[in-house]
Amino acid sequence: QVQFVESGGGLVQPGGSLRLSCAASGFTFSTSAMSWHRQAPGKERELVASITSPGGFTVYADSVKGRFTISRDNAKNTVYLQMDTLKPEDTAVYYCNTRRKVFPYTGTYYPWGQGTQVTVSS
Repeated sequence: QVQFVESGGGLVQPGGSLRLSCAASGFTFSTSAMSWHRQAPGKERELVASITSPGGFTVYADSVKGRFTISRDNAKNTVYLQMDTLKPEDTAVYYCNTRRKVFPYTGTYYPWGQGTQVTVSS
């Protein structure tokens, strides 16, 4: 059974930093691209960053480029999101996921975990 357990969220002031973690299980983590997504109240879920494996190639949404860094530890089946220079508009629930590789679900995301709340406010 595939599981994602996100942690590390909290309340932070504008300009502050947080490091999110996502422990994944139930699939071959080391050969799966991983991504972070977020959903703010009243808005659709959006892709924030992704990282491949092998290779470690990264892609970021324009809104977080230069402020967020995605990384992974394949030995721990964990993906991270370092968030710096946080802004109020970064407030959202953050989720990690990976695309399924098994037909007929190829390319779709697994069911989402509980996420971790990030609130940026003074």
